[in-house]
Amino acid sequence: MRVTILGATGFIGRRLGAALRARGDVAVEASLRDPLRAAQASAKSDVVVNLAGAPVSVRWTEAAKRAMTTSRVDLPRAYLDALAHVEDRPRAYVSASGVGYYGTSLTQTFVESSGPGRDFLARLCVAWEAEADRAAALGMRVAKVRTGLVLGLGGGVLGKLLPVFRLGAGGVVASGDQWYSWIHLDDQIGIYLQAIDGTDGVLNAAAPNPVTNRDFTHALGRAVGRPTLFPVPAFAATIMLGEGGYILTEGQRVLPERTLGEGYAFRHPDLDEALKSLLA
Repeated sequence: MRVTILGATGFIGRRLGAALRARGDVAVEASLRDPLRAAQASAKSDVVVNLAGAPVSVRWTEAAKRAMTTSRVDLPRAYLDALAHVEDRPRAYVSASGVGYYGTSLTQTFVESSGPGRDFLARLCVAWEAEADRAAALGMRVAKVRTGLVLGLGGGVLGKLLPVFRLGAGGVVASGDQWYSWIHLDDQIGIYLQAIDGTDGVLNAAAPNPVTNRDFTHALGRAVGRPTLFPVPAFAATIMLGEGGYILTEGQRVLPERTLGEGYAFRHPDLDEALKSLLA
């Protein structure tokens, strides 16, 4: 199989390309920064996977929010417009998305069939997925992977937290009651491979056992053998992320109901084991 990866040099893209090559597939790297060139590079591929997107875990200035929107909405639109004129275009389009689609809640549980939230990140995910759905008009199978907090070495959430926790400076954020829907990088890649191989529609890329921030904090502390005594007040999240601080203090409890129903078997469903597999 020949797979074009948009955003191939990112944290997930690098690992996905390696996984494809390891099983004998051809991984073609392309960048959405040049949508026309990316569309041309996609010719004769069986599937295109769009992982491109400006970082969300930055301070949410107006410029940062514009970059998030441009990379997830405007550039995919230009890519698909260009792809419409490409012969031998891919038969399937697999798009990244995020569990931020559901909005935040301390009490609700969300599955793939749940409706969207109303905050900025939720609206962004809705628009992101709407662009992906346009690929269906080109005769392409469409899959959308809504991802939670990805745990892996060399990037993702652990890239930011490990230095702090290894110093013994990690602690519970705000109330600690907010839900963190996490996933091991191995399972993230496994779900993308399932989508590449034929699953369509929405798949939640989140482990079947989400945890509260309090439990996540203590589990990471155990994994690195350090105490977690320093609470992080809610205003600190606002200082770090600005308007986006709520993504750390509110969270959402997301279950992979359809992902499991489609037959995916998680390699790392338990947080303590997942962290041990990465940090032992």
